[in-house]
Amino acid sequence: MALKASDLNIGDTYSEVVVDDLKRTQIVMYSGASGDYNPVHTDEPFVTKVAGYPTVFAHGMLSMGMTGKMLTNYVGDGRLTEYRVRFTSQVFPGDTLTATATVQKIENGLIDLEIVTVNQNGVEVVRGAAQARVD
Repeated sequence: MALKASDLNIGDTYSEVVVDDLKRTQIVMYSGASGDYNPVHTDEPFVTKVAGYPTVFAHGMLSMGMTGKMLTNYVGDGRLTEYRVRFTSQVFPGDTLTATATVQKIENGLIDLEIVTVNQNGVEVVRGAAQARVD
């Protein structure tokens, strides 16, 4: 069922858990899919001893992709006209991420959305905006 402008109000929100207990395997699989084998995502000894992080962490684009899936679940496939984010904190194995879209504007068959994705501790990991066509 298509999202309808007449059913929306400024301030409406849609939230979804986009990953529950992120696994290292998912991060490695994303490395293979994206071709990004940076050792901060896959090499525990490198990341802890050389780079100084507590453990490996997910690619920003993995977090963006999971957040984007929430958006298309909300507005429908093929309806996004814009999507941009900033990565505001790292995502580690074991994290559970919840993404929320908030309606900011409704005009001429388009909605503007503010996007925030947080981890299980409420730490923001992705912030952005999107625009989508609605009926």
